[in-house]
Amino acid sequence: MGMGDANFDPVRSLAAARHPFGEHGGVNRSIEASTTFTVLAADTMPAIFAGHRTPDRDGCFLYTRHFNPTVYELGRELAALEDTESGYACASGIAAIAATVLQLCDAGDHVVASRAIYGGSHALLRELLPAKSGITTTFVPITDLAAVEAAITPRTRVLFTETLSNPTLEVADLAALAAIAHRHAVSLVVDNTFCPVMVTPSRFGADVVVHSLTKFINGASDLVAGAVLGRADFIGRLMDLHTGTLMLLGPTMDPRAAFEVSMRLPHLPLRMAEHARRAHVLCERLELLGVAVRYPGLRSHPQHALLRGQLNPGQGFGGLFTLDLGTRARAHELMEVLQNRHRFGFMAVSLGYAETLMSASASSTSSELPDEALAAAGIGPGLVRMSIGITGDLEDRWRALASALREVGAVP
Repeated sequence: MGMGDANFDPVRSLAAARHPFGEHGGVNRSIEASTTFTVLAADTMPAIFAGHRTPDRDGCFLYTRHFNPTVYELGRELAALEDTESGYACASGIAAIAATVLQLCDAGDHVVASRAIYGGSHALLRELLPAKSGITTTFVPITDLAAVEAAITPRTRVLFTETLSNPTLEVADLAALAAIAHRHAVSLVVDNTFCPVMVTPSRFGADVVVHSLTKFINGASDLVAGAVLGRADFIGRLMDLHTGTLMLLGPTMDPRAAFEVSMRLPHLPLRMAEHARRAHVLCERLELLGVAVRYPGLRSHPQHALLRGQLNPGQGFGGLFTLDLGTRARAHELMEVLQNRHRFGFMAVSLGYAETLMSASASSTSSELPDEALAAAGIGPGLVRMSIGITGDLEDRWRALASALREVGAVP
């Protein structure tokens, strides 16, 4: 893991990691559906329990809640994509975040986190962890580096951010945050769910990268999954039979789900490029109409240059943008017109699907934030987050969007 190596190509790295053979010579790897695994010698089992025999070193498997061969291979592919030593997949993105924070923190420790993050992550850090474990969090504007550093205490163990904030699309300066974190012996944990292929946080010093695989990486909105990527010793700690949070809390990924995700990885770069292309075209046109649009690919975005400097070569600026309609009523009206009259997309949470998904964040995916936190993060009641799909004709989609904006009075 290094600092912004322009020669790193996630597409090539992923391709190099994917050359599986199935059990009988199939072009797709086999699904290992066993929950438990045999050993040839009785003394092998205590060696596995003691951590002396592992999948990495010896190809030894014990129990699917610990390591499963199919899930293990998916973790290896995702580690190649994110340029980390190792990785493992689990049952959801929030499970990946919770397991990571609990592994890095003990009771009474402290987290510094971006104030604009997914509502579930905010609730985990602000409400659940303090109540259940005494781990507290200070939320800061992640673009204010002085505020980030000032929030660190002697008990701080984690600095947590999203590459692109959900839903406000603020860009984290990963190299600067890594420098602050490491100056204080703190681990930088980056949620890269919005930016697979686009940005590789480990290249800028991130210690741990987490994903909700449910979103762009899987791409079909048909399963829930997550992943933790990082150094091999950290993944080993997560899976330790005595103290590992992934092992003992049990957010196990089903091997069939791992197979499904793995099969969609080869076309992830193509999907991400098309999401980004369409979003960029629509946002340039929206800006010309005078709509309050926020997209990091626009030069008007305050961190446009920062994200450009963090992008992998040849990658776009992502498939997400926001529109601020001012009021909740107008936001809801726009989404209803787009879905029910123009078939532009669906009113639904989540993102990264082939069809466009849209939601009013303040009353949906960010509703866990209290009113003062919503205001501080810039999540107004009329903010609509759009995850632009890749189906249909782009010009037809544009006409539908422009027409709906006119119908609700958002443009002349």
